Amino acid sequence: MKQAFEKYIPFQPIPMANRKWPDRQIKKAPVWCSVDLRDGNQALVDPMNLQEKLEYFHTLLDIGVKEIEIGFPSASETEYEICRELIDGGHIPDDVTIQVLVQAREHLIKKTFEAIQGAKNVILHFYNSTSTLQRKVVFHSDMAGITKIATDAADLIYEMSQPMIEAGMNLRFEYSPESFMGTEMDYAVEICQAVLEHLHATPERKVILNLPSTVENCMPNYFADEIEYFIEKLPSRDCAIISLHPHNDRGCGVATAEMGLLAGAERIEATLFGNGERTGNVDIVTLAMNMWTQGVDPELDFSDINRIRDMYERTTKMKVGERQPYAGELVFTAFSGSHQDAINKGTQWMAQHDSGYWEVPYLPIDPADVGRQYEPIIRINSQSGKGGAAFVMQHSFGFDLPKAMHPEFGHIVQVETDRVGTELKAERIYELFKTNYIDAVKPYELVSHSFAEYTDAEGHSHVTFGGTMRHKETVFQIQGAGNGPIDAFFNAIHGQKMDHFTFVDYKEHAIKSGSDSQAVAYIHLKDENGQDWFGVGMSHNINLAPLKGILSAINRWYRANH
Repeated sequence: MKQAFEKYIPFQPIPMANRKWPDRQIKKAPVWCSVDLRDGNQALVDPMNLQEKLEYFHTLLDIGVKEIEIGFPSASETEYEICRELIDGGHIPDDVTIQVLVQAREHLIKKTFEAIQGAKNVILHFYNSTSTLQRKVVFHSDMAGITKIATDAADLIYEMSQPMIEAGMNLRFEYSPESFMGTEMDYAVEICQAVLEHLHATPERKVILNLPSTVENCMPNYFADEIEYFIEKLPSRDCAIISLHPHNDRGCGVATAEMGLLAGAERIEATLFGNGERTGNVDIVTLAMNMWTQGVDPELDFSDINRIRDMYERTTKMKVGERQPYAGELVFTAFSGSHQDAINKGTQWMAQHDSGYWEVPYLPIDPADVGRQYEPIIRINSQSGKGGAAFVMQHSFGFDLPKAMHPEFGHIVQVETDRVGTELKAERIYELFKTNYIDAVKPYELVSHSFAEYTDAEGHSHVTFGGTMRHKETVFQIQGAGNGPIDAFFNAIHGQKMDHFTFVDYKEHAIKSGSDSQAVAYIHLKDENGQDWFGVGMSHNINLAPLKGILSAINRWYRANH
């Protein structure tokens, strides 16, 4: 490739002295038109069959798309069939418009009019290519010849449409100067103005001018310049709806669409997850959800993105990438330790405050907005930190580990990820927690116990503990008193071989709801050398759980030192 780049002709941007679009904001949703059943379908290795197209169409209705390009009915019997099934089968709601595509050729236009008979709301979308390159290498025609193709088609379409409109059909027109991005802008204005005139466009009966980046060949800011220039120069601007149809050849389809909206476009043609020829069309999910993150209602419903993704993958045989924005399996997942820690702190902050805004680092939207669950947000591998394991325990299993315990348990998990060399599933993290803490019940076991409690004249509580302990084969009695069950038990083990510890902290909470709830207690002790030891106890008895937690910490110390 060393010198091969020299054969490519650089894009020549339009000189713009006072561009306005960079200072604007997207504050409302465009008109959305799905082209999945046409542009998306023609890009599939195995095009969808009738039932798959119907399922796809109804999913688009559920999402809230009101304009749907259903195909190219003059191209084949299969395309004609889906058009007729949608109309004759009563699949099209009264507030939804179907769009049909046709080349600017007489016999195809006539076939298309046959296909749409009986429909209530229709956009008849015709096109011809206008770019410098296409005129030179495909059509061998000058600008006048290309314009005549478009205006002849416009005349025929207008003439054939009148009886249908008079009969009650809401029939509208759309024209695309295909390869608009590679067309001289003054000529793009000229041919589109001619089409508007031949279609008798008025402010009350606007024509859609669809300006496609058929092959994306410039940076998005240059495209925005083109759109702004086009709109400013178009004489009959008030008679047109400016629509965009971005492709993704440079990987900039979303940016091209967004900047085009800033430049004055009002409508977007796109596909779910960006399916389309070559690198695809612009992704309607990403565009809509980008607006969502900025507090703008996209007027589309992606609240069950998994169902939509499953339908898409099943009908198209295409896969949504794991890192596809908003919809990929891993897009709300953090493996990095610092990311996990920030997400964990963000979720805790949200639980403690009621600001009304989503404020969690590394998560641009609340996963619940698209029907995603919190459990897989943090996943554990060798890159994960101390907070990640704690997050999994809390959000997957309900254990709210004290912050001081995070490094110790995080280290246990880290050792295991280094050992296996792969991601640890949540269930394995729970197994490590259970094995290391809850199941640390030997060598010191509490065989039986009892409490006695009374309150003195000053209102102070006094608790007496008595119990039977087992250490390996030795059974012995302990007793002690304190201001509560934990203090009494801890005093009871003084003088025994367990007497190596200072009590540091204690935390307890319920771990299920209803009558089957259990108390889980986290105990923090320090040994004679100042080393921290944590224990966890669980019981239906709120007084017994912390006692089990103390023994868990002591047994863990014993295992490490014997």
